[in-house]
Amino acid sequence: MSPYVRTVKTASGARAVQIVHSQYRGSREIEHVGSAHTDADLELLKAVARQRLAAGQGELDLRLAGSPANSGAALPITSTRAGHLLDALARGYDTLGFPAATGRDEVFRALVLARIIEPTSKLDSLRVLDEAGAPAPSYRTVKRRLRLYAGADDVDETGQPVPVDPAGGPWRARLARACADHVRLGTATLLLYDVTTLYFETDQGDGFREPEFSKERRLEPQITVGLLTDGAGFPLTVHAFEGNRAETTTMLPVLTGFLTEHGLSDVTVVADAGMVSEANKCAIEEAGLSFVLGARVPDVPYQVKAWREAHPNLEIPDGHVFVQPWPAGPSDQRRDHTIFYQYRADRARRTLRGIDQQVTKAENAVAGKTAVKRNRYVRLTDAKKSVNRALEAKNRALAGIKGYVTNLPDPDAEQVIATYSRLLNVEKSFRMSKSDLAARPIYHHTRESIEAHLTIVFAALAVSRWIENTTGWSIRRFVTTARRYRTITIQAGDHTITAADPLPDDLQTVLDAIHGTH
Repeated sequence: MSPYVRTVKTASGARAVQIVHSQYRGSREIEHVGSAHTDADLELLKAVARQRLAAGQGELDLRLAGSPANSGAALPITSTRAGHLLDALARGYDTLGFPAATGRDEVFRALVLARIIEPTSKLDSLRVLDEAGAPAPSYRTVKRRLRLYAGADDVDETGQPVPVDPAGGPWRARLARACADHVRLGTATLLLYDVTTLYFETDQGDGFREPEFSKERRLEPQITVGLLTDGAGFPLTVHAFEGNRAETTTMLPVLTGFLTEHGLSDVTVVADAGMVSEANKCAIEEAGLSFVLGARVPDVPYQVKAWREAHPNLEIPDGHVFVQPWPAGPSDQRRDHTIFYQYRADRARRTLRGIDQQVTKAENAVAGKTAVKRNRYVRLTDAKKSVNRALEAKNRALAGIKGYVTNLPDPDAEQVIATYSRLLNVEKSFRMSKSDLAARPIYHHTRESIEAHLTIVFAALAVSRWIENTTGWSIRRFVTTARRYRTITIQAGDHTITAADPLPDDLQTVLDAIHGTH
């Protein structure tokens, strides 16, 4: 039988690459090529094994004096590169206009690509670049450049250090301008806003990293990060705030700074009810902006009560929308508002199930079967405990109802609700930044290094979203797939040979889309 390459798992957990030259009555003649502990090493060993199989055949039979091909030894590999992956990511980086925005800073480019390939520390990023076959800067150079990426030039006109700008300074502003140009930002653009928290494994606050309510249910000091995207979730700007700053106070500085930077007088802002205080809403109105916001529904709306009274034996139809006009009064400094209340049966089912669970726990606590814990349905009056049935009844009546408020003229309910639903896109960007790009700055302790880290993550998120929008693949699937296919340069005597595995059809299709040849 013809020789073939096989991979077996060793006792140490490594994967050994072997060449099976012959097999007869259970015995085999096996040549051990090497053992790999990573996927990259495994691909290299497989390539070496294939070259050994090809030694002495066709054009590889060079018959050069001293050539390893004549003795069956492994041909020396002079270089290896994950070219398909690197070239695709570089294509996205270039298409977004980041080279011009950063003055063709190769260190920043390298850190952004490394963050997408394998998010890790800045020091370990150099190892990621080296394994991918990309030129890596020195760690000393990386540390020296971080201050610039943090949001300040090295020094001002007098030679004094410039303090870090909370908005990311000129470096991040230029990246944001490139992103805005890419999405063709204009008055018709939807702006989605949301915040998240990133915690630090320390127990001491420093004025920036401070403990407060955490979306991750953590008690450690944290920072608050606000992300502004377009309607598709493509990142436009990111800001970092103190960890103990209220979420509702973050949106307006981000919006006004962004609009001033880009010379826009009106856009449509989309945000969740938790992001918007009454003061926020008034400020948005004063700025002349349009909005679609989640509306708090503290009590059962009049329209819902009226419908139930008129239809006492019927459930509200799934998807039914109630409309409440809210015209501006003579002294109101605002446009006319419209509030939509939509009922969804699935939302009601989930809410009612949660109410049932909480009420059961409250009843057990009142009966003395369990300890009194934090429960909204347990009412304490002096030393007496009781179940708050009035609150239970109100929440059951509100189950399935969600409110939306807008100041758009002649709004259409379906369009307003669909617009609000786009907030899922900014949530997806946050999930990508936290999981795929490991945005939590584990290895950073000063505000300067944290801001630099967020700038790199912001650019990596933009490139990742471009890859996903262009290919239809998730960024993790693309990186995992493309990373396996490498170009290897082998030296045979005085001849240099380039070897590469053929690409599968699905990967070739997405690469064609990325490079514009599809």
